[in-house]
Amino acid sequence: MAAARGKHDYDLLVIGGGSGGLACSKEAAQYGRKVAVLDYVNPSPKGTRWGLGGTCVNVGCIPKKLMHHGALLGTAIKDAKKYGWDIPLPVNHDWSVMANAIQDHVKSLNWGHRVQLQDKKVKYLNLKGVFVDQHTIQGESSKGEKTLLTAENIVLATGGRPKYPSNVPGAEFCISSDDIFWLRDSPGKTLVIGASYVALECAGFLTGFGLDTSVMVRTIPLRGFDQQMAHLVTDYMTSYGTRIFWKCTPIKIEKLNNGKLQVVWKNLASNIEERESFDTVMWAVGRTPETQGLCLDKAEVRVNPETGKVVVGDGEETSAQHIYAIGDIAEGRPELTPSAIKAGKLLAHRLFGKSTQLMDYDNVATTVFTPLEYGCVGLTEEEAVRRHGEDKIEIYHAHYKPLEYTVAEREAAQCYVKIVCLREGGQTILGLHFIGPNAGEVVQGFALGMKCNATYSQLASTVGIHPTCAEEVNKLNITKRSGLDATVTSC
Repeated sequence: MAAARGKHDYDLLVIGGGSGGLACSKEAAQYGRKVAVLDYVNPSPKGTRWGLGGTCVNVGCIPKKLMHHGALLGTAIKDAKKYGWDIPLPVNHDWSVMANAIQDHVKSLNWGHRVQLQDKKVKYLNLKGVFVDQHTIQGESSKGEKTLLTAENIVLATGGRPKYPSNVPGAEFCISSDDIFWLRDSPGKTLVIGASYVALECAGFLTGFGLDTSVMVRTIPLRGFDQQMAHLVTDYMTSYGTRIFWKCTPIKIEKLNNGKLQVVWKNLASNIEERESFDTVMWAVGRTPETQGLCLDKAEVRVNPETGKVVVGDGEETSAQHIYAIGDIAEGRPELTPSAIKAGKLLAHRLFGKSTQLMDYDNVATTVFTPLEYGCVGLTEEEAVRRHGEDKIEIYHAHYKPLEYTVAEREAAQCYVKIVCLREGGQTILGLHFIGPNAGEVVQGFALGMKCNATYSQLASTVGIHPTCAEEVNKLNITKRSGLDATVTSC
């Protein structure tokens, strides 16, 4: 490892070994700087633990996508009958076989991250870090051993953890997304409380595995996403077999003598109290940034008291000189792994490589991996109207049927695409929204066009690849304003 350039132990100390923190540390080390990463995972309230890599690797993107894929395979098996495959139905799913395979893969990624840090000459310290002053961190091991570390620059990348409500008696009997991917046995009949993308994704793959799955929604699904698209997602989930309890809020959760959990909730629409028992109840009502245990006040790092997130500037800088924050912990930043990775790398280049390039948080694409995927980039229809006015935007849209669905005789009522454009001139595209198979793969390519200020005219002049779902974006020609039927009827 290189020697630190100044009076401190390290040129850069990163607190948090998730996607953003690891990316920042490895990039900084390539400049010959002395770099260390502190990572320590507090077990979930149910006792679940995991290794290096943060939420994405251990309890987020990676196991989620694998379980999502596993559930889709079950649907593909049913489709296969129509394509001539002689497969006895019904087929059965073995949770433990899948869970072991996914958990083994995650553990291989944990090990891979440690090897990468070693190869890049980044010091990995399995310590819980707290501030002593603006340049000093006290690290504490699982055995209670304490170590003082100093650094010229410090990056906060501790991410967030699932919220547990404090006003619902019995909430401690439930699991969260910190636990679902590490269960050895099937969760059985499950209630997911919340309507976040985490809630809908988990409920989706549980339904796909043939489990009796319900979702409890207090207000709206997928807050922050386009609401027309969000309701198409939940419409499909309902047809897929997921029960959705609309406008309901939990009152209490009781553990019964048979081990099941009885949930008592209030139906806000009817003002009636209802109850039902489940094998597993999962909270998915949002995430809390991991800032409370860092003693940020000792470093004079300003935190938004309402959100608990660290207030940052355009360059990820905090209110304290030489201290930065990236990823989910930073106020106003998208809670997305690729954003944290890119921000971490760019920060390292600015600190040690004389770069001035800032992270561009506009038009960051994302996908919700529900049974029918929803990918988007740019503004929602609601936000475009709020910013520009309804008369100044144009929306092109289409209902389409994937070719693969035809022979399988699958329902495609929720397969839908729309683009939100400015109405004048070349009609700059403000937002693109796509619901259908492989939505992430579709939207990723169009995201480049959005970064280049693509217009509807340019999109319409682009020849699509046939036959694909993605070409439906290029073929858009009917506006909402026209009132014409937007159903695609030709191949």
